Amino acid sequence: MINTSKLIIELAVIISLAISTPYHFYDVFRHEYEMTINPEITKNSLKKEGFSYIGTDAKGKLLSDIKITDETDLFAEGQQMQGYPGIIKYEDDVYTSRFGIDVSKFQGKIDFNKVKDAGVEFVIVRVGFRGYGKSGSLSEDARYRKNIEGALAAGLDVGVYFYAQAIDEEEAIEEADFVLNLIDGYDLRLPIVYDPEHVLNDDARTDNVSGEQFTKNAMAFCNRISQAGYEPMIYANMLWEAYELDLNKLKDVKVWYADYELLPQSPYKFDMWQYCQAGHISGIDGAVDLNMMLCEKE
Repeated sequence: MINTSKLIIELAVIISLAISTPYHFYDVFRHEYEMTINPEITKNSLKKEGFSYIGTDAKGKLLSDIKITDETDLFAEGQQMQGYPGIIKYEDDVYTSRFGIDVSKFQGKIDFNKVKDAGVEFVIVRVGFRGYGKSGSLSEDARYRKNIEGALAAGLDVGVYFYAQAIDEEEAIEEADFVLNLIDGYDLRLPIVYDPEHVLNDDARTDNVSGEQFTKNAMAFCNRISQAGYEPMIYANMLWEAYELDLNKLKDVKVWYADYELLPQSPYKFDMWQYCQAGHISGIDGAVDLNMMLCEKE
């Protein structure tokens, strides 16, 4: 006869060990960190063999498909901290992918028809930001209208993001209302993204904001966006997933995950992956962020 009590105890021990096993990851500077995986958050089910890589030259022209063999085969010297500069695709029985970019005033004038011809299918446009100084003033991106209108005219799907520096929920709601006012009248088919970030190498108004408060701010922003009839999304890297945001409270919000390794390190499910901050695409002078969007097959 099976000893049910003993079996339950043994299973509990196994599960406990699996949950408490340290998980290691690297930040963009290749510093190693350790975290414990949250068992309540939906896991990343992507498989290494589902990824494929297309190279580009310095002007964004597509080269041939590549499969992962060795990181040195895909990363030029010094490139690893910036990500893979070509197109990354994903395909399995559940998911396919789309290729996109995110842009702001720093990309200057963009020829979105050339961007589309280069294989780009969607664009995430920065609409504005809150300054990280004491006043924390709200500002619109100087080219957000031209970028939204240019991308839409080229037939690209468009979403937007806001660089946040809110210190409390009231300011986060103010940021959401600011975004909603700026995008009024545009046909956006992709989410509105909340982008809270730490400011490196300078003092910032958010330096003493706790992870708990960042989570409350994100929830307040996303709730306001949802109430207005749009789909919200959170931008986060592995450090934010591990140490800042309470993912239990944000489990119903889509994630735009930033990670410049060849394979995403997050153990958690995400919807879009920013995998390069130094890509080159026809139609844009200079560097641009590259993204892959995961789409469930019907």
